[in-house]
Amino acid sequence: MAAAMIPLTAFAGSAVDMGRMYVVKSRLQQACDAGVLAGRKFMLSDGSSTLDANATRRAQDFFNNNFPAGWANTTNLTFTPTKTGDQQVSGTASVTVPMTVTKIMRAGDATIDVTCKARYDIADTDIVFVLDTTGSMACRPEDSEAQCNTYVNANPAVAYTRPSNDPDAMPGYSGTMSYGVPETLVGSGSRMKALRQAVKDFYSTVATSVDSSTRVRYGFVSYTSIINAGKAISAVSPSYLAGSNSGERVDYETRQVSDEYQISLSSTSQANTKPQAQCPSSANTPTRSPTTALTFRTSDSSATYTWQDWNANTGRCSDYTRVVGPIWLYKQYPIDVSKYVTGVSVVDPTQVNGATSRWDGCIEERQTQAGVTSFNSTSYDLDPSLVPTTAMATRWRPAWAPITWARYSYAANWDQKSNGEDFSPYLYGSNYPALNMGAEARRKSGFYSCGKPIRRLSVMSASDVAGYVDAADFKPLGGTYHDTGMIWGVRLLASNGIFAADNIGRSGQPAPKKVIVFLTDGDMAPNANIYGLYGMEYYDQRVGGTNTTTSLKDFHNARFLYACSQASKLKIDVWTVAIAPNTTDQLTQCASNSGQALYTTTGSGLTTLFQKIAKQVAMLRLDK
Repeated sequence: MAAAMIPLTAFAGSAVDMGRMYVVKSRLQQACDAGVLAGRKFMLSDGSSTLDANATRRAQDFFNNNFPAGWANTTNLTFTPTKTGDQQVSGTASVTVPMTVTKIMRAGDATIDVTCKARYDIADTDIVFVLDTTGSMACRPEDSEAQCNTYVNANPAVAYTRPSNDPDAMPGYSGTMSYGVPETLVGSGSRMKALRQAVKDFYSTVATSVDSSTRVRYGFVSYTSIINAGKAISAVSPSYLAGSNSGERVDYETRQVSDEYQISLSSTSQANTKPQAQCPSSANTPTRSPTTALTFRTSDSSATYTWQDWNANTGRCSDYTRVVGPIWLYKQYPIDVSKYVTGVSVVDPTQVNGATSRWDGCIEERQTQAGVTSFNSTSYDLDPSLVPTTAMATRWRPAWAPITWARYSYAANWDQKSNGEDFSPYLYGSNYPALNMGAEARRKSGFYSCGKPIRRLSVMSASDVAGYVDAADFKPLGGTYHDTGMIWGVRLLASNGIFAADNIGRSGQPAPKKVIVFLTDGDMAPNANIYGLYGMEYYDQRVGGTNTTTSLKDFHNARFLYACSQASKLKIDVWTVAIAPNTTDQLTQCASNSGQALYTTTGSGLTTLFQKIAKQVAMLRLDK
């Protein structure tokens, strides 16, 4: 028995000490993993080859918290975190485990070594920024609503020239003049300035988290009361636009010449003394120039009638000249848009002076349900997966601001002479003449705010992203309509819609994760007199169903929330960010969860929130 005890003790001791070594190694591996995860999370993406001091300290703290010195009587504890060549964090850990029972057999202490590595890694991901570019974005992040209104009212929009080489823009947009509210330079700068930086920092945060095998794509929707999606639509298929077939017409609130009025009447006696018998009257058959009825000279927007008649007052044969101008009938008319949608210059049918215009790319939405807050399959505008058919109701219409006119009241017909038409839109009402919504004052005020074109999903570099938000036409102007932005943000990511080809995952890879980052600085603020995505709502009534404006906000909020529900059905992860003292009920409901409805009143806070979203999109994980 005494002899047998020796090997039995060795076997038992080995089991005890091997078990201790297994427990120690498991704990050491856990501590190593925790250390490198912390190091990667706090690591500066500065391009250096060494791990910065803060990340090293954080890694050591997490390691030590998980494996305190002397735990299980171990000694010689070491942990070394390092930055790898692919900008991740790896680590090595070592500890000495003293033997207990096996010491009787003269077994030496055992050294245990482990390695670990952490990295940010995300699946293929498609991210669409839906960005509020309305006039209030020119204010400071910390401004109250009252302060912002005061600033915008005191600083009218100023002219600028749009970029001439934008591949996302229609010819009628590129290189033309537009307007933007000047951005305040007081204090922290404008909300637009903060937004530009936050978007770029978002990109940088994600870029440092991916490796060469990951595909991350970006898309942009800048929104006001209208969306510039014409080039994006026509690039997929021109047939998706009204006017793609020759002679196709779209109803606009516009005007046509209905009659003419006399501007002047003059007579000139002939120099000779032609007797009355030799002065045949042509008063009943005057000569008109131009000859076609209800047409006018482009040089002076008038026409002339001439005839000869005997003037009993002077006793002479006289030449008579009557100058006339157009009388316009204001109502909804169908207008041929088949040439306009191609981007060529076309004669403005609401002018007689030969003025031309080209499509800037902004659109009117397709058929919708009006006067309701719940929707079905006939709300074509709210279906992100619907591909247009030959039916006009399923296609988008070109916005044509220069030919869109208001009138005194909701009256279906209203006649007005040609003089005194271009009044400031702020004078709109029952006491003032018609307003040409394409006039300079109309655009300058933001009552028509065709802004930067949307950009479809693509792999972008840092300079591509910066080029979008730093572009000359990324300017604040117009009113806040959240539904317009969300409708098109969801449409860009819809797998079965018109951009289905953009949403195909890579072969052998899981379907891309889809994310919308929705940024605004205010509550929904529709205005029935604005010409936007649904025409001019006071007359067209494509949202509210009547010309009353009391519940227009409710109708637009319902459309916004419905678009958000479509995002949920398509498994799009939605984050909402408000530059405001708090979020709104609608923004909270729109976000995928309440924790993804964020808000801030500082520019630095906006960057922090965008980086937070980026870190959530880029999930931290161990490399095993």
